[in-house]
Amino acid sequence: MKKVLIVAALFSVFAASAFAQAPAAERKDNHFQKTHPRREQVNERLANQNKRIKDEVKAGDLSKAQAAGLHKEDRQIRQEERTMAAQNGGKITKLEQKTLNQQENKASAQIGK
Repeated sequence: MKKVLIVAALFSVFAASAFAQAPAAERKDNHFQKTHPRREQVNERLANQNKRIKDEVKAGDLSKAQAAGLHKEDRQIRQEERTMAAQNGGKITKLEQKTLNQQENKASAQIGK
């Protein structure tokens, strides 16, 4: 019984510290997202692809299921971009940008087929 209480207490402490740090991390991420040119370029492409997907669904060229799959790919790319930036003080390297752009090219080719 004591072990369960200790584990629960530790979990509560870790969870509370994680939530306490989240807003600062989000502010940092938003700051760099707006100011770092390589991140901005990647994120603008993702926003453009999102618009293209929505337009294709409206035009009837993509089903909602296809669009959901493409949105999922874009979310994964965006998450990878954020992870890369978190490891580099809010920036991504040229090689990371190239990798992300290749992934975006692959996803983009699926839009409008």
